[in-house]
Amino acid sequence: MSNEQLVSKVWNYAHVLRDQGVSYGDYLEQITYLLFLKMDEERVELLGEKTCIPSQWRWAKLAEKDGDELELQYRHTLEGLARESGLIGTIFRKSQNKLSDPAKLKRVVSLIDKEGPWVGLKVDVKGQIYEGLLERNASEVRSGAGQYFTPRPVIDAIVKCVNPKIDETVCDPACGTGGFLLSGFEHMKTQSQDREKLRQLKYKALHGVDIVDEVVRLCAMNLYLHGIDNGGSPVQQGDALAGDGGKRFDVVLTNPPFGKKSSYTVVGEDGSVSTERESYEREDFKFSTSNKQLNFLQHIMTILDSHGRAGVVLPDNVLFEAGRAGEGIRKRLLESFNFHTLLRLPTGIWYSPGVKANVLFFDKRPASREAQTKELWVYDYRTNVHKTLKTKRLIQSDLDDFVRCYQERQETERFRRFTYDELIQRDKLNLDIFWLKDDSLEDFDSLPEPDMLATEIVENLEAALEQFRSVSAELEGEAK
Repeated sequence: MSNEQLVSKVWNYAHVLRDQGVSYGDYLEQITYLLFLKMDEERVELLGEKTCIPSQWRWAKLAEKDGDELELQYRHTLEGLARESGLIGTIFRKSQNKLSDPAKLKRVVSLIDKEGPWVGLKVDVKGQIYEGLLERNASEVRSGAGQYFTPRPVIDAIVKCVNPKIDETVCDPACGTGGFLLSGFEHMKTQSQDREKLRQLKYKALHGVDIVDEVVRLCAMNLYLHGIDNGGSPVQQGDALAGDGGKRFDVVLTNPPFGKKSSYTVVGEDGSVSTERESYEREDFKFSTSNKQLNFLQHIMTILDSHGRAGVVLPDNVLFEAGRAGEGIRKRLLESFNFHTLLRLPTGIWYSPGVKANVLFFDKRPASREAQTKELWVYDYRTNVHKTLKTKRLIQSDLDDFVRCYQERQETERFRRFTYDELIQRDKLNLDIFWLKDDSLEDFDSLPEPDMLATEIVENLEAALEQFRSVSAELEGEAK
């Protein structure tokens, strides 16, 4: 069977299970567990490597069983491996069997068992299979998985611009399924043939954190299938905003989860329900705010090394939110960092509706009395750009002009330079900068297709509702 046929077979079976009531997300989880067990077995039998999986939980014990015995063995395997350490513990943390029907479970086990050896497949093929399932899962908006999926053209363009080097460390404090870490790895591994540098890249260069257990599992498996495997785990489950772990990194590449405010529900003894705003009290945070995006920006400021570089996807509100925190953090970004480039992204490229986002590129600088940002270059790839997930998807070539402008630093129609003096004088230090005329406002012939227009209307309504919810939450908090 060819590689393409194998990809199709795995995807087609996802559709079969989907029709039988198993979501892409649940299928993806079970493929993760079972494929890891099968590949570990193959590494032992075909490559002579040692295994860290206890004998009672090995693939052979699972594959030989059927019916209720198979379901029982699988459930105990998941429970046992969840207690292990390293990469195994990360992948199987809080694992559960979502294929409780023994017949469905046997079909997936047989699919994986018969299509091997998986370790013989090229890394890019295994990655293609897995990333295809990740994207299918992200497309199920109701599952919420889409918020962890950044369009690959955006990721690759950011990596090209930031240009991480093979001897540098890369961190994503909101790593999702690992898109930034993988793109950074692919970018760096071609820079040298030196074995020691490549070993350092695989074992020590990459670091990821995510707050959601299921997402950390998917990320760890994604990295593993792309050839990043050192027995440990380059990603950990945790709240990156909870504190400064002390580690510093040369490069930070990230897209923190969308959603402006952090809050949680409290149920009182009398049954009353209230919402508490969540804020992070950290000594390294210069400003206290409940805006999660601004807190992530402050966290990145902390974890960057003294001459570190960052490419960060953040929503529009970070650029214009008024108040002491919003204005103060933007001023700090201009004065203590070299905030040199801003990319305005088009709407319609995200699985979460109503999102208007940008990429902020900035470099850390040692403390100085002078402002470190001399000029900010802004590339507007939003005005008169119409994208949708179905009919006009964002592709890599769409961002080629931005990458060229980023490297050459010559003004064009979409790429303009603004000096520090111009920026610091803007009202409330608003950095939501645009200058192009929206053609559709005056020329009806320039209107996008009806489906794109409808999508934009829905997105704008969603964004407005989110703003209303945020204002309401703040008023409730002040009232208490």
